[in-house]
Amino acid sequence: MNSIKSVPARVLSRRGGHSLEAEREQFDKSQAISISKAINTQEAPVKEKHARRIILGTHHEKGAFTFWSYAIGLPLPSSAILSWKFCHVLHKVLRDGHPNVLQDCQRYRSNIRETGDLWGHLHDRYGQLVSIYTRLLLTKISFHVKHPEFPPGLEVSDEVLEKTAGTDVNNIFQLTVELFDYLDCELKLSESVFRQLNTSMAVSQMSAVQCRLAPLIQVIQDCSHLYHYSVKLMFKLHSCLPVDTLQGHRDRFHDQFRSLKNFFKKASDMLYFKRLIQIPRLPESPPNFLRASALAEHVKPVVVIPEEAPEDEEPENLIEISTTSTTEPQITSDLFEQTFGPPNGVWDDRDAQIESLKKELDTLRAEMEKIKLEAQRYITQLKAQVNSLEGEVEEQRKQKQKALVDNEQLRDELERLQRVKQDSDRSQRLCAEAEKKASATEIRYTKLKEKHSELINTHAELLRKNADTAKQLTVTQQSQEEVARVKEQLAFQVEQVKREAEMKLEDQSVQMEQLRQELDARREELDQAQRSLSQAKQAGVELSAQVEALHAEKEVLRRSVSEKECELLSTRSLMEEKELQLSQEADKATREIRELQGKLLEKETVREAEEILRDAVAKLDDPLHIRCTSSPDYLLSRAQAALESTDALESGHAQYVASMADAAGLVGALALFAHLTADTIVNGSATSHLAPTDHADRLTELCRDCGQQSLHYLGELKDRQRLGHAELGNVRRALQGVLHLAQELRPKSLDIRQEELGDMVEKEMASTSEAIEAAVRRIEEMMSQARNESSGVKLEVNERILNSCTDLMKAIRLLVTTSTNLQKEIVESGRGAATTQEFYAKNSRWTEGLISASKAVGWGATQLVESADRVVLHTGKYEELIVCSHEIAASTAQLVAASKVKADKSSRNLARLQECSRNVNEKAANVVASTKSGQEQIEEKDTMDFSGMSLIKLKKEEMETQVKVLELEKRLEGERVRLGELRKQHYVLAGGCDAVDDAEDPRPAPAPRRGILKKPPIAQKPGHGEPQRDTGPCPPPGAKV
Repeated sequence: MNSIKSVPARVLSRRGGHSLEAEREQFDKSQAISISKAINTQEAPVKEKHARRIILGTHHEKGAFTFWSYAIGLPLPSSAILSWKFCHVLHKVLRDGHPNVLQDCQRYRSNIRETGDLWGHLHDRYGQLVSIYTRLLLTKISFHVKHPEFPPGLEVSDEVLEKTAGTDVNNIFQLTVELFDYLDCELKLSESVFRQLNTSMAVSQMSAVQCRLAPLIQVIQDCSHLYHYSVKLMFKLHSCLPVDTLQGHRDRFHDQFRSLKNFFKKASDMLYFKRLIQIPRLPESPPNFLRASALAEHVKPVVVIPEEAPEDEEPENLIEISTTSTTEPQITSDLFEQTFGPPNGVWDDRDAQIESLKKELDTLRAEMEKIKLEAQRYITQLKAQVNSLEGEVEEQRKQKQKALVDNEQLRDELERLQRVKQDSDRSQRLCAEAEKKASATEIRYTKLKEKHSELINTHAELLRKNADTAKQLTVTQQSQEEVARVKEQLAFQVEQVKREAEMKLEDQSVQMEQLRQELDARREELDQAQRSLSQAKQAGVELSAQVEALHAEKEVLRRSVSEKECELLSTRSLMEEKELQLSQEADKATREIRELQGKLLEKETVREAEEILRDAVAKLDDPLHIRCTSSPDYLLSRAQAALESTDALESGHAQYVASMADAAGLVGALALFAHLTADTIVNGSATSHLAPTDHADRLTELCRDCGQQSLHYLGELKDRQRLGHAELGNVRRALQGVLHLAQELRPKSLDIRQEELGDMVEKEMASTSEAIEAAVRRIEEMMSQARNESSGVKLEVNERILNSCTDLMKAIRLLVTTSTNLQKEIVESGRGAATTQEFYAKNSRWTEGLISASKAVGWGATQLVESADRVVLHTGKYEELIVCSHEIAASTAQLVAASKVKADKSSRNLARLQECSRNVNEKAANVVASTKSGQEQIEEKDTMDFSGMSLIKLKKEEMETQVKVLELEKRLEGERVRLGELRKQHYVLAGGCDAVDDAEDPRPAPAPRRGILKKPPIAQKPGHGEPQRDTGPCPPPGAKV
């Protein structure tokens, strides 16, 4: 017996108890066992408990060092299934492991790439999947290393996504492209797996199929997050960049959306996934990135992993030996005794055992060296094969590239030939159309040529008259210039004479002054010189003679000045007469020109008016016009405007008859009359398409008569002889007939006083809420009664139906409450300074639609409760509940539509109302589903046993059954026809309900007992009580539709 000293120090150190090294070794053993059980060559899915232990191990050691230390030793090149399960476990570790796992995996990227490249060159079904899976893992590692904000589980909030994207458009653009690449790798893996399953026609419950399907659970989790982030970033890109720039992004996203929707649909149909994961449903169409408000409609797809039942833990060996020697059980069982001694304290000969173990260890080491050498040679051979295969692949890639280039050239040539063929066909069609147009143009040209010759003749006469007038104006201008020159000459002569007379008068005054001075001197000299007396007298006589001569000359000059003034006055009067004559001639020429222009304008206006009216009358028989519809109210407004335009036309006609030169009033009134009358005729025809048969025929005939009378009146205007006798009496009578018939066609509900509309809305909403509350209470009473009177399957069915009806009533109550809040918001935002009643009166159409929708909801709730009561008491039919559920869904849709008309698109109450509407639809669908399932449980199906019948008896029974089938089909067809007639009659009577009756009894009346399709007078079918808003008035003639 050997001494204890010969025991190795490693063994002695373990006797100290639970040290860190012992815990580490135990951890390594458990990880090795889990990895070996999770990653093996069995074609079965990885068990969740083994993968969970591996993931917990990464959190325990805060990394994946232990996992990779065992993973790199796995013989991945020897088995494709082993490599596939390795990729699956690595994917789960990346998603759910410790955050430091990503950095540890980054160090072993080359190992992952080598495994994918190896299996990608081999023609193995699992090998191709391994190649695609490794590319996905490499893409995942690269993306998360580059963007550490995104954890490998891809669960981040929208705020983190916005922060990561930032405000730089280039960063957003690059991040979107990387997300698209990431999603492409995920979708390619799913498509490859499903392609192999479709080829082998596998069943998802087989272990071999589940081995391929198991990794798709992680793919579904990744795809849901990637799709949501792609939608967010695409909307952000469209808010920053032009639409044309992002066309490629939109096309790529649409392709990924279709692939992802197809992937989710296939996975949802498989039983394997139904118990492991809840797959979200994508919308029917991709988001519209061109409309920014569509972002609010986007719903994030959420993947739910249900809670798993705890699996039975399998007993695990503490030590797992890979060799198959015969000494395995002995070594395993004696390990504890070798380390700590036998249980009874007796020490065996351990030295011999240690020596034997050492020899076995040396032998195993030698064998391991040989295996390594063989593996090295095998790896060298494989690398040589890989190099040769890569050369072949490169050659094939070149040939494929060449083939693609040739294919592209052939496709371009084919497209060019197709374009040439299309151009030739188009040219032929254009030639044929050009010939038709040429013939029509030639005919039109001949007509225009004749009209042009007439216009040329008329224009020539006008030019001649204009030339005569211009000549007269020229002569008049010349005479005026001559008179002006004569006037200037006379004025100059008069001025000259005035200046000469003034000069002569000044000379004479000077001479007189000198003479006076001389006379004074002479008089002074009289006293001094008497001798010169005689001379002085003689000088005095001479002076007096000179004075008389001067007076006479002054009188002559005065007479000549007066004569000149008379001549000037006569010349001025002559000039005024000439100016008056010229102005009269110019006025006459202007009047003649205006008369000619008025005649031309009158003829053109009458002709255009006739064309407008003929086009409107032709619409009465146009089959394409049948699709146009209008309302009696709009026809009433058009007919009233046309009738008022006849007064202006009559006054313009009277003014034109009184003065042919003034045609402006007649032309304007005639154009207005033609357009309004044509609009009345067209809208009358459109209104007749929705009117009853008798009213429609009368309205069509009245419109045709109105058009004929208007054309007759225009014909009288064109005739000069009958121009003064043209009257509008027949036209007025026809328009008044259209007006009266339009008033008859108006819905009788419009006769309600507008001040009562506001009170009616509040009463209807309040009565609807009360009806729903009463329905909820009644359902609760029925449920308690059913629990007391029923048991077993019937009790289960009744409880399920009544619970679904209760949920539906609660959803309807929430919808009515939300609709009331939205209605108050609409009134407060739209009424301004007006009262609530004035707002409802101003928007009477919308108010009546809201009242009708509220009535329909209340009636549907009452009818559903009564139908459920009859079903629980086994006196009714399950089909009644189904029809009532459909009616409630339609009524709530009408209420949402009526509330949505005037609501703001960004209103929170509107969003809540739409959400409540979707909830009501879901609850109604639940009622239908629970009803159908309960009907299947309650109704017993008779077993068909025909074994005791003879051949003749069977043939007879077959013929009788065929007869019954034909009878039932005939009866079904008759009932469908009857249902159609009932709906037509309901459409006719929808607007004829008496508003007074509605005011007297605002609550929904209970439905009759005999049938569920006949409704009480107070209720209206959704959509028939409100006025038509979609059709609108028919466009006037000449407008493009």
